[in-house]
Amino acid sequence: MAEPDAPFLATLPDGERALLRPAPAPTHAGAMKAVLTDQRFSDAGWIFERKLDGVRCIAVRDGGAVTLLSRNDLSFNARYPEIAAALEAQPQRRFAVDGEIVAFDGAQTSFAKLAQRGRTHVPVFFYIFDVLWLDGQDVRALPLRSRKRLLRSALDFDDTSLRFSTHRNGDGEAFFAEACRKGWEGLVAKRADSRYVQTRSRDWLKLKCEQGQELVIGGYTAPKGSRAELGALLLGYYDDSLLRYAGKVGTGFDDATLQTLGRRLRDLRQDEPPFADPASIRERTATWVRPELVAQVVFSEWTTAGRLRHPRFLGLRDDKSARDVGREAPTHGA
Repeated sequence: MAEPDAPFLATLPDGERALLRPAPAPTHAGAMKAVLTDQRFSDAGWIFERKLDGVRCIAVRDGGAVTLLSRNDLSFNARYPEIAAALEAQPQRRFAVDGEIVAFDGAQTSFAKLAQRGRTHVPVFFYIFDVLWLDGQDVRALPLRSRKRLLRSALDFDDTSLRFSTHRNGDGEAFFAEACRKGWEGLVAKRADSRYVQTRSRDWLKLKCEQGQELVIGGYTAPKGSRAELGALLLGYYDDSLLRYAGKVGTGFDDATLQTLGRRLRDLRQDEPPFADPASIRERTATWVRPELVAQVVFSEWTTAGRLRHPRFLGLRDDKSARDVGREAPTHGA
C-alpha cells in the first residue's frame, strides 16, 4: 500500500493501489523499449505519442540530487546539468521518470542538433512520458493511463525545460498522417492498459515516417577534394556475433564533425576488417577500425542486397553499446 505521505498514490482506486510495491529508488535505467512496426492503425485501447528524435533518459531523485541515466546506464548529469537542476527544483523529492532529451532545429526535434552539444550552445528540453517509481513505491505495474495521471500530478511542468509528453487517444491513422505532414520522425503507439517492463515489448510500437537506426562504424574511406579526415563511414550491424556490412554514408557531416570523427577513428584503427563479409566491400581506400562507435543514420530504405539507400549521418551515439546494434526490421500487425 502507498505510504501515508504519498498523496498522489492515495488517489488511486483500491484495485490499483494493490498493484503498488514498496521499493528503493532505481539504480539502473531498465528502460522499456518499443518494437518497430509497419502497421498504421486506430484503436481505442491505445494511445499515440510523438516520436522524438533525441536521447532516452531515466531521471531518478531520492530526496536530494537527481541522477540522469542513459538507456545503458551512463550518467547524463555533466552533459545536461540544466535538466538535472530543473528536476532538483521540483517540490516532489522522490521519483523516477522516463523521457527523451531533445534539441530543436526549427519546429523539429533533431538528433543532429543535439549532437552539436559540447562544441556550441544548444538549448535542450526533457519530454517526460512515464513514471516508474514515486514516493517509495514501484508504480510500473499500474496501467499506463494511471501512470500518466500520476506523472501529471506529481511533477510541475511550468519550467520551460521540462515538458509533459502529450498523447492522442485511439485515432492513430489520422495522427500518423499528420505527423508525417509536419515532418516528425513518427509516432509511438502504446497499449493504454500496459504495465512498464524492463525489456522490448509489443505493448509499445514505433511507427516511423522515415527509416533510421543506429549502425556500427567499422571503417572509413579516404577524403576526396577539399574534404578533410574521411570520405565516408563504412557501417554495419550485428547478426548474432557477426558484424554484417550495411553500406557507407558520406553525407551529413560538417567540418567540426569531420574533425571529431577523424580524431576518434584514428585511435581505433586496426589492420583487419571487422566485418564478417569483407569481400563484399569494394572500397580501395578503406581504413578499418575497431567496431566501437555507433552512428545514428537516416535512409530511404534497405536494398534487396541489404544495403542502405540514400543514407545521411546524424551524429554519434554513446548511449547504446555497439554489440547491441542489430538490423531493425518492422513487424507485421499490431
